[in-house]
Amino acid sequence: MLLEAGENMAITTSKDLRNMIMYSVYVRNHSKEGTFQALEKDLDRIRSLGADIIWLLPIHPIGEVKRKGILGSPYANKDYRAINPELGTLADFKSLVRAIHARGMKCIIDIVYNHTSPDSWLAKNHPEWFYKKEDGNFGNKIGEWYDIIDLDFNKPALWDYLIDTMKIWADIVDGFRCDVAPLIPLEFWLRARREVAEINPDCIWLAESVEPAFTLDNRSRGMVSLSDSELYQAFDICYDYDIFNDFVDYLEGKSTLEFYAKMINMQEHIYPDNYVKLRFLENHDRPRAKFIIPDEISLRNWTAFNYFQKGMTLLYAGQETGNVFRPSLFDEDKVDWNTGTDLSAFLFKLYQMKKNPLFAESNYQVSTPGNDIIIASHTGIGKKLVGVFSGKGRASISRIDVPEGTYTNLIDGSEVRVEGGLLSCKGEPVVIEVVLQ
Repeated sequence: MLLEAGENMAITTSKDLRNMIMYSVYVRNHSKEGTFQALEKDLDRIRSLGADIIWLLPIHPIGEVKRKGILGSPYANKDYRAINPELGTLADFKSLVRAIHARGMKCIIDIVYNHTSPDSWLAKNHPEWFYKKEDGNFGNKIGEWYDIIDLDFNKPALWDYLIDTMKIWADIVDGFRCDVAPLIPLEFWLRARREVAEINPDCIWLAESVEPAFTLDNRSRGMVSLSDSELYQAFDICYDYDIFNDFVDYLEGKSTLEFYAKMINMQEHIYPDNYVKLRFLENHDRPRAKFIIPDEISLRNWTAFNYFQKGMTLLYAGQETGNVFRPSLFDEDKVDWNTGTDLSAFLFKLYQMKKNPLFAESNYQVSTPGNDIIIASHTGIGKKLVGVFSGKGRASISRIDVPEGTYTNLIDGSEVRVEGGLLSCKGEPVVIEVVLQ
């Protein structure tokens, strides 16, 4: 069955996605107005950061029953085929997408297919398509998600409705970020990808893959819970959650930098050759990067390393101004655009670096020589990129396997000297390009 999917499967995923930057926006909290029209006015600034793709968190009406907070979670979807009137009209949304395209960017939207709000259009019109508890009432399998009810993917007619819905949106947007994709059968995603390709053959598929502990816990309860390796059969991009907690454990002093590097290297041999990871320091479900990495020099190093990693880079709106506070999903809680910090120029330099073809096609390797230093390399035919990053933002000397000489730091244009196999790191991130003999 899987082989029959052929050219429509993720085997066609382009490695060029590894050169791209995705910018995530929660429309409600992005501006004072919280509308599509207001976001459209901000597109030039977003593009100036180096964004290639704008991902909009759910844009559909939000359920009113059992709401979290005052305004409710956008992931408690009331109608998959409608626009949240608080954000604007369908015409406003289409205007926003046209404006995104006019600036050379793509637009993807959130698809939340594991569940709906308890008062959704589907719950009222097709209650037979939902999971039921032993007492016959609606329910969900993840107890703390009290504002939603689960769909039942044992119902073939549900598949038809959901895929037809994706086809409607695929005629407008460039792709989908699929919420908790592992909880939905792989066969559904394979079919969805094949059929959507008839409408938009270049559709981008991003799976919110999950942490190992979440996967194992779900499976222990008899639930569908797909691994990243399974998801890569249908999706172009998976989250970096398989190793993100190892990074956080290092920051908290619970684990070592060496172990984190080992887990990064493992990804190179357990996933397909064209695997694309979504590399992030923060997102709407996790604390802000500036919160977990308060030191400015360390933050610049980890930000640069995030761009250097093999995969697509994610920025969450407000990351460029060093926000410490992560806005609530459930209330009006605006992004602070006046923090006194502006990383925009730095991020654009990293964006320019990210366009090097070696980031798309390379043998990627990470090592940790000590002193909280990461040395990473992308090796291709005739050239390689070498990055030196200080996890603690401190000056040190690192042994580096490149010929002696003077190089240009691709991040800031400064000169970098290598002598006797040693590079003197002043604490700031360094990326150099080396011609191989």
